[in-house]
Amino acid sequence: MNQALIKTSFKFPGLKSVYKGKVRDVYNINNQLLVMVVTDRISAFDVVLPKGIPYKGQVLNQIADKFLDATSDIVPNWKIDSPDPMVTAGRLATPLKVEMVIRAYLTGHVWREYNAGKRKICGVSLPQGLHEHDKLPESIITPTTKASFGHDEDLSREEVLSAKLVSEKDYLQMEEYTYKLFQRGSELSAKHGLILVDTKYEFGKIGDEIILIDEIHTPDSSRYFYSDGYEERQARGEEQKQLSKEFVRQWLIERNFQGKEGQVVPYMPDEFVRQVSERYIELYEKIIGERFIREKTGNVEGRIYNNINEFLSLYEI
Repeated sequence: MNQALIKTSFKFPGLKSVYKGKVRDVYNINNQLLVMVVTDRISAFDVVLPKGIPYKGQVLNQIADKFLDATSDIVPNWKIDSPDPMVTAGRLATPLKVEMVIRAYLTGHVWREYNAGKRKICGVSLPQGLHEHDKLPESIITPTTKASFGHDEDLSREEVLSAKLVSEKDYLQMEEYTYKLFQRGSELSAKHGLILVDTKYEFGKIGDEIILIDEIHTPDSSRYFYSDGYEERQARGEEQKQLSKEFVRQWLIERNFQGKEGQVVPYMPDEFVRQVSERYIELYEKIIGERFIREKTGNVEGRIYNNINEFLSLYEI
């Protein structure tokens, strides 16, 4: 089993603070730059699982890096450079308190809510008679708050505005960007035989400018179906062939874990960890359309540290 990077503890010139997310370790350099190290940690149901997934951080970072470049004409983003296969560095922005989740299919969380009897989700009414993985009549935005700990909270547009989490002007701009980004992501995915099922976008502000921050179109933030055979599988009521973290969630559900109080994360055998790693690599090769080059996993921390320091040496901080 290859080594997985599950934590970092770097000291850089000008370091002001470090934020440890579920997957990413984010270094604030002199309140000017953010250096985001994408570790091999994996989370499900808002819980960080005990084992890391080799190459997962590299996969996530390199997919996000390519999609940030491929959508920069739609919305400005935070990225300056990717100094290491597991690192993105960019502009520091003030995060907006709402994540924009957009869905084109009745899958995952929204299916579980629908299957439990709900017909209005995040203020959006859904028709009767839908089945799991059906394409929705139109793509819907189901915004959520960004929780520091525990589960994020689903909200309607009206709840976002009444709570004044963001201004109406900013929210409408975020909506417009979300639809356009999702359209671009869907078009790029279709070229490689995939359907972009759902995803989330995070935005921040630098002054009055809204920019796209964090990752984009990765298997941690998105679901993908294989387009080949989708209609046939749906007509037969079969499971869709998909590339996402959903199979990890299903594996946990089958072992009585959904992140609820009192539940214990099941043991993750090495073979399961290897399978998850291969699924992430498969997604990279499918969505990007090129072979994944596995970086050496020996002394990953040293390599990352040196590459970040080289990047920072280019800036007067």
